[in-house]
Amino acid sequence: MSSQLSNTSFKFVALGAGNEVGRSCHILSYKGKTIMLDAGVHPAYQGMASLPFYDDYDLSTVDILLISHFHLDHAASLPYVMQRTNFKGRVFMTHPTKAIYRWLLRDFVRVTSIGENSILDKDDNLYTDEDLVESFDRIETIDFHSTVEANGIKFTAFHAGHVLGAAMFQIEIAGLKVLFTGDYSRELDRHLNSAEVPPLPSDVLIVESTFGTATHEPRLNREKKLTQIIHSTVAKGGRVLMPVFALGRAQELMLILEEYWTQHAEELASNQVPIYYASDLARKCMNVFQTYVNMMNDDIRKKFRDSQTNPFIFKHISYLKNLDEFQDFGPSVMLASPGMLQSGISRDLLEKWCPEEKNLVLITGYSVEGTMAKYIMLEPDTIPSVNNPDLTIPRRCQVEEISFAAHVDFQENLEFIEKINATNIILVHGESNPMGRLKSALLSNFASLKGTPEEVHVYNPRNSVDVVLEYKGVKVAKALGNIVDEIQREGVDSLIPEESSEEEMKLEGTEDKEDSTTNQNKQDDIVVSGILVSDEKNFDLNLVSLTDLREHHTELSSTILKERQMISVNCKPELIYWHICQMYGDVTILEDSENVTMQIKKESKEDNVDTPENSGQILTLQIMGDIKIFIKDSVVTVEWTQDLISDTVADSIIAILMSVDSAPASVKMSSKTCSHDHDNDEHLEELESEKIEAWKVKQVVELFHEHFGETFELAMDDKETIKGKITMGKNNAEINFSEMKIGECNSNPLKGRVESILNIGADLVATLC
Repeated sequence: MSSQLSNTSFKFVALGAGNEVGRSCHILSYKGKTIMLDAGVHPAYQGMASLPFYDDYDLSTVDILLISHFHLDHAASLPYVMQRTNFKGRVFMTHPTKAIYRWLLRDFVRVTSIGENSILDKDDNLYTDEDLVESFDRIETIDFHSTVEANGIKFTAFHAGHVLGAAMFQIEIAGLKVLFTGDYSRELDRHLNSAEVPPLPSDVLIVESTFGTATHEPRLNREKKLTQIIHSTVAKGGRVLMPVFALGRAQELMLILEEYWTQHAEELASNQVPIYYASDLARKCMNVFQTYVNMMNDDIRKKFRDSQTNPFIFKHISYLKNLDEFQDFGPSVMLASPGMLQSGISRDLLEKWCPEEKNLVLITGYSVEGTMAKYIMLEPDTIPSVNNPDLTIPRRCQVEEISFAAHVDFQENLEFIEKINATNIILVHGESNPMGRLKSALLSNFASLKGTPEEVHVYNPRNSVDVVLEYKGVKVAKALGNIVDEIQREGVDSLIPEESSEEEMKLEGTEDKEDSTTNQNKQDDIVVSGILVSDEKNFDLNLVSLTDLREHHTELSSTILKERQMISVNCKPELIYWHICQMYGDVTILEDSENVTMQIKKESKEDNVDTPENSGQILTLQIMGDIKIFIKDSVVTVEWTQDLISDTVADSIIAILMSVDSAPASVKMSSKTCSHDHDNDEHLEELESEKIEAWKVKQVVELFHEHFGETFELAMDDKETIKGKITMGKNNAEINFSEMKIGECNSNPLKGRVESILNIGADLVATLC
């Protein structure tokens, strides 16, 4: 089907999470570029059956793979893709995601290997520890709000609010913008900010639909209900099992329980009702949470900043590596992974505690179809044993669901979709019925736009079913370099804003691009001319001036161009020659009509005196074998053949010429040739020296201002000595800038710091010769 796609067709296909929750994996194709979004596993299945439908797609064509967050249903098959398939692309995720991902997947490999029959081939596992290590080094990280460009694909990461490091990606290919939300939450919780809305609009929105049209209870109501039902259970001597993911919502729930246990210490703590968290993995990853505390909300950051206390070091919650350490006496609360009750500690405790009526199983996350967490909410009479499927265990315990899953409900999802304002919406990550209801609700909400150019189309494709959209974007050329200054000089404010040095201009015309052409925009009889250059690989269309062509597009062949600049200089040719010689060693004298360089023989000067062409003072120099300078009647002409080195040297020559008459050396040399007495010459040199010294002191003072900020004050005493004072709490230091020395100081560390900055300042203002 892909071979029949036109050049303007955008294709989406879900290899997982299409009308289901689990094994998230989506493929986007446009303009010959292919992006994969997420690579997870399905929690209800094991082995190869848990993978997305990778066999339905040629993964060797994928350019980049973006991982939204570290949960297993979004990232656990990444090593398989990188090590066991023909995938050759680049992989990106945020820094916290990569840090936690390694621990999670190492634990995933260990857990999936437990209980394997020795007669089975080890290759039956999805991948090994070695695969995980080898693939980890190839993963690249991206900062939030930074834009990465890879092979013509641009993408930016934004906070998704689901778990620490979770990102939504806005992707741009040839002007088409696609926003992939991943799992996201618009609710401000106890440690994370809510998902943000990207500032730029998107043409296609790929959005989760986990809860369909369901609406969450208010957050405070859910917290109150959670703590009350737990308190009531333990007060009766019961045990509470809370199956959770190792990282993510577990930390949020622990913050809630820690606060409640602290507030009700007499009722709970004095009765020795413990809270346990059975996950050694989470304890290891807690260091990552401390490292990236700056990505959490203001409340958490304030606790770190003001009291230097770690909000994730709990007084009432203990960690358990395994159940061998657990003394099961009396009431307790146990947060245990995995969250779907498929195996591990949470399943072992379920089978142990479910026969007693006083115990409680509290489901706080989203439960996937086919898992024990989903099954037990039906309150069956018995459940099968995980180690012996033929054995059934009676279920008499209470079962409650209070959702703290960090996914948007219908109202939050609808508000976000309206803000994005995309005309094409693709629903993923939701069971078939809730997703269908969400599609109907969205179409009803946007019914007033039907039949208009802003009509909203909603798609809910199943796995391996293509969604093909036609997109014809507006051609946009980016003005670069000197052409921007040219337009500003002509006063075309409506085309290029004055404060912009690089802007985009829409080009009217056909859809096809040409390799190079000349574009002319007329407004008020002003013509803008330049070279229009198209890069089909990276989808760039640039409008550049002829002089900037080789700088911005070195791959293009071009003819040899001569550059010429004319500058008016109000000083004598011999002074110009002296400055040129001071800067460049390779200076050749081509013509000197008045022998101002003192390098021309007297007889050759007399031979040329009466020549009509040499009437007036003419000096011609050649610098570094290519650049020529013509000096006549206070006008200097610089001429050179355009290339990267010559352009640089010519720029430096022009800079010298523009400042030669005001340079300190010029003032000194000029004063010696004037008819002033010797005392006046010395006075001028003294004034110039004082001016230079004052400038040096000013630069050092500015350095101290930048380094110490408001703790630094400048003063001058009666002797006109420039002094400064630094006050940092009880520590202070005085600096004599006139002598570049430190005075009184009551702190050796501060004194050493000030001396270092004085030395740096002295080096910075020192002369080069």
